[in-house]
Amino acid sequence: MKKILSKAYWVDRDVEKLVGLQLRYGVIISSLVVLAGGAVYLFQQGHIVVPDYTRFIGEGPGYTSFNGIFSGVAHLQAKEFIQFGVLLLIATPILRIAFSLFAFVLEKDKLYIGITLLVLCVILFSMFGGLKV
Repeated sequence: MKKILSKAYWVDRDVEKLVGLQLRYGVIISSLVVLAGGAVYLFQQGHIVVPDYTRFIGEGPGYTSFNGIFSGVAHLQAKEFIQFGVLLLIATPILRIAFSLFAFVLEKDKLYIGITLLVLCVILFSMFGGLKV
């Protein structure tokens, strides 16, 4: 039995298959979460008259912060389920980059470790650098 952290266990072809499956399942799961949240939203709010859109009213923190989204999902609120699906969709390629970094570390490929780490840091900084406190 091969060790899971050995280079022989993670052959290039196997890593490519795992990354492909990860992307595929990430998109499918996030799409299903958004679809379920949309269906619940239409069931709950479908009979309400269209609101007046002549005046802009921004969304509250329930839709723009992680805490608001996660607490809304815990309370089974439809809009937060939709936002959670969008978060899953955004997290899918970021997890792919993190998994690729793990694979390059196992291969000890210093050039690709540096490039992948730089890309991951830029993406994470751009996402979390402007968050409200």
